[in-house]
This record gives sequence, C-alpha cells and structure tokens, in this order.
Amino acid sequence: QVQLAESGGGLVQTGGSLRLSCAVSGRPSNTSSVAWFRQYPGKEREFVAAMFRNYGRTYYADSVKGRFTISRDNANSTVSLEMKGLKPEDTAVYFCALGERLVLSSLRLHNQYDYWGQGTQVTVSS
Repeated sequence: QVQLAESGGGLVQTGGSLRLSCAVSGRPSNTSSVAWFRQYPGKEREFVAAMFRNYGRTYYADSVKGRFTISRDNANSTVSLEMKGLKPEDTAVYFCALGERLVLSSLRLHNQYDYWGQGTQVTVSS
C-alpha cells in the first residue's frame, strides 16, 4: 500500500517562494506517475503539475507554467513542487497524488489517480 504525506505549506507574500514535499512510502510501481493538484473551497481538485512515469516528461497547468517545477527523487522517495513568483490566486490546499498505470491522456484528471496525500495549505497574501 502506497502512502503519501505532504509538507512545506505555509503563508508567504506575493512574489515569494515555497517548496512543497511529498514523502512516498510503500512500493509504487516503476511505471507510476506523480502529480500535484490544488483545491479551492467548494471546488473540484485542479491539476497543477505532473511527471509522467519515472523521470518522464513534465506537464504543467498554464496558470503555473514557468513559475512551478515538479521533481521526483526516487532515492529519497520524495516528490517536490518548487513554487516561485507566488500570487494570491495560488492560495489553495495542495495535494500530491500517485497513479500506478496512468496513460498520458489521463494525467490531468484527478479521478484517475490511485493514492493521495492529506493536503497542505498554501496561503499567498497580497
């Protein structure tokens, strides 16, 4: 059973930076894909960034492209999201997710992922 646990959220001013980390425990498959989603109150989870399979190509939502970077360190079993140039509209609860056998066309769909962390709050003050 794979378990995910996020950390690194917090309060930051507009233009600031944060690094979110997701500790992965268990034995994900070699073909697993990882992603970050975020959720605003009363809304569905929104795709932020993903890495397709192990050290595969990365994909980003248009709203974060050029500001956020997803990375994966299998040696330390972590998935990270480096966030720079933060804006108030980035304020949300951020979740990491892992999908065992995703196809590329499903990468941005939150209901295709098998495992989720508990979420971490990111608040950007204006």
